[in-house]
Amino acid sequence: MNAITEWKAPEVTDPRGPEAVARAIAALVSPVAVRGLSLKNRLAVPPMCQYSAVDGVVTDWHLVHLGSFAKGGFALVTLEATAVEARGRITHGDTGLWHDGQIEPLARIVRFLHQQGAKAAIQIAHAGRKASMQRPWFGNGPLAAEDLARGDRPWGIVGPTTEALGPGWIEPAALKTGEIAGIVAAFAAAARRSIAAGFDAIEIHGAHGYLLHSFLSPLTNKRQDAYGGDFAGRMRFGLEVARAVRAAVPAGFPLLYKISTVDWDEAGLTLEQSQAFAVELKAAGIDMVVCSSGGLAGSATAANVTRALAYQVPFAAEVRRHAGIATQAVGLIVDAAMAGQVILDGQADMVAIGRQALFDPFWPLHELARLPNDPHAAFAGWPEQYAWWLSRREGTLRQLLQARGEAAGG
Repeated sequence: MNAITEWKAPEVTDPRGPEAVARAIAALVSPVAVRGLSLKNRLAVPPMCQYSAVDGVVTDWHLVHLGSFAKGGFALVTLEATAVEARGRITHGDTGLWHDGQIEPLARIVRFLHQQGAKAAIQIAHAGRKASMQRPWFGNGPLAAEDLARGDRPWGIVGPTTEALGPGWIEPAALKTGEIAGIVAAFAAAARRSIAAGFDAIEIHGAHGYLLHSFLSPLTNKRQDAYGGDFAGRMRFGLEVARAVRAAVPAGFPLLYKISTVDWDEAGLTLEQSQAFAVELKAAGIDMVVCSSGGLAGSATAANVTRALAYQVPFAAEVRRHAGIATQAVGLIVDAAMAGQVILDGQADMVAIGRQALFDPFWPLHELARLPNDPHAAFAGWPEQYAWWLSRREGTLRQLLQARGEAAGG
């Protein structure tokens, strides 16, 4: 399959009526196990960078941001891309896990997520040649004079070669073999700190043009040593990280790996290559592949591709089918019937809800209310601090509506 010329967006309209919607939502809220981790439903919140950390340390913003999703009913809440070393941050506001002092602030968040019935995951990452840039609301480009005035100064960055992200961007230093081994060790150290913080799962970031993806893609990896050349060489770095992280965590601990399934460029990564990579990731101890796409040359949301609802779901389905590994689908999935159909059809094992969760952190509970005769509709699934108020308001509203109807009828 040529992912550029033959890919077609799936149909996502649901004309089948309330019974079909109920079946889809029921599939979505069914439990699932990922290695030794049991999840109450198939819904995950993906990593979404907040660019609001201080020296790599999370703040109260992160506690409230992530805690809202746990209160809202998501089974797995994933902390944003967290740098395994300081030079691997995207911006000055990125979270980090390169020293022990960053553990306890994260543990505080994990404890709250657990109190709300959610499991906590963390995405560990290295930005590579996309490091040392502006926070999005300051321009999402190379650091400029205005950023320097705010105290956001650039730092030295690394990549597979010295090729910069684009004109005006910092030129990275090409990583030497020994330096690659050091970054592999940094991923393993961050994994051990994640365990110390109490996280239930780790996701390795190998997508969106960051360091591991830039080594995997032929568009950015022009090396001719053991970490370049053919596809086996380009896979080496990512697989070494996967093996090192697996060795650093307990045997029953689940690992996820996020990939850009295609580069949306004829000369870039293909679906077939990502399927082959997923086979190797499974052998390296990865339990679930998160199937995104694009983002190599710019923002992860800036790929030149026509988007549609659920447009990346076919990638999750094909990787799952070919590699025999669990997958997580992500990308413009906006309602529970759509998400549940992905599970019902066997296209993925979990669905990640990102920006829709920002719009409505209580999305799972609101969507569950669409199930007929479901106790969640009466707020049974809501946090008790909210359910107590809302259930009483519901009774009052019903009485008012009934009285209004009787008055109109009279």
